[in-house]
Amino acid sequence: MSDWPRPVVAFQIQAQDLEKQRAFYSEMFDWDITGVEGFPVLNIPPGKGPPEEGLSGTIVQADKPALTFFVQVADLAASLKKAEELGGKVILERLDIPNGPTIAQIEDPEGNPLPLVQM
Repeated sequence: MSDWPRPVVAFQIQAQDLEKQRAFYSEMFDWDITGVEGFPVLNIPPGKGPPEEGLSGTIVQADKPALTFFVQVADLAASLKKAEELGGKVILERLDIPNGPTIAQIEDPEGNPLPLVQM
């Protein structure tokens, strides 16, 4: 019997201040983040124009375990500037991956790492 690939279907951002994080991610990526009054979970709908072939991933050597998701942006320089304006921090400037995309990394206002990808 053949198995199936078990694709990644969702992600979660853990936050101490839900409204602060909602404001950051809503403005940063134009996400329509919604919630129910009094319920400590906010919903992020699927992105606009996800990769047709689906998500891919890597496993990398690191000093501590962590899970990370990457967000594609149209203009990396403008996105880094916007992240700082919204209270984020640039922790890795533009890096051109040989035979791959261009990436950079920010931290959101609560310090969560967030790589950005420009294809």
